[in-house]
Amino acid sequence: MPGSKEIRNKIKSVQNTRKITKAMEMVAASKMRRAQERMRTARPYGEKIRNVAAHISHANPEYRHPFLLERDTVKRIGIIVVTTDKGLCGGLNTNLLRLALNRIKDWEAQGEEIEVCAFGNKGLGFMQRLGAKVASHVTGLGDKPHMEKLIGAVKVMLDGYIHDRFDRLVIFYTKFINTMKQEPVMEQLLPLSGEKLGTPEGSWDYIYEPDARVVLDQVLTRYIEALIYQALTENMASEQSARMVAMKAASDNAGNVIDELTLIYNKTRQASITKELSEIVGGAAAV
Repeated sequence: MPGSKEIRNKIKSVQNTRKITKAMEMVAASKMRRAQERMRTARPYGEKIRNVAAHISHANPEYRHPFLLERDTVKRIGIIVVTTDKGLCGGLNTNLLRLALNRIKDWEAQGEEIEVCAFGNKGLGFMQRLGAKVASHVTGLGDKPHMEKLIGAVKVMLDGYIHDRFDRLVIFYTKFINTMKQEPVMEQLLPLSGEKLGTPEGSWDYIYEPDARVVLDQVLTRYIEALIYQALTENMASEQSARMVAMKAASDNAGNVIDELTLIYNKTRQASITKELSEIVGGAAAV
């Protein structure tokens, strides 16, 4: 059994760890509220541009945008993986990357080639270890996504689809359900399907100025960018929620360990005192 000094040092070490996890829990709780506000603020824009894109996709202009055309065969797939830059957020990244890995294995088994765009250090490192072809990546996103930092990597993937470098574009991210639940999901970005856009109520008549090609290029590109931005805000809200829950669990576990160590320390101390008293009594009896 360890001595009293070793147990005291262990208790002090766990107490210091609990201070760190408690501080991280409070920081994550503060960031979580702001991340959830950004996520909810971004949703109305995403819904509105989704509505516009749905009407455009059901209209019959003289120009059909490549984003709306289904490919006959799918031989190459582009994927966007949204993860965090930092860890200590429970199984958030593990669950997402497990989902992505299973899909990648299925696609490769069907003979399809994969090209990756990674947002976040964890996803980038995983894809590099996997040996995947990384076309573009963005790291160091911070606590708030900025579209100007994302636009270059997004454009690489959109250009790849337009120039037939791959036939389908999907995104993996963690969807925020509530503070205690976050769900890894995969959504298809391109080609834009009717299920993703939804069916518009009624129909709108359009006058394209200067022409349908320019308008559709702008609107549908903004639509895809809005979907990716929304995925990032969802992922960041999920990250802070998962980190807060993980740090709270770590603080609670540290408290339990301290209680157990304190009990062991008290037993060891009591045993030492009892032994000393026995020796004193035995010595006095011998005299």
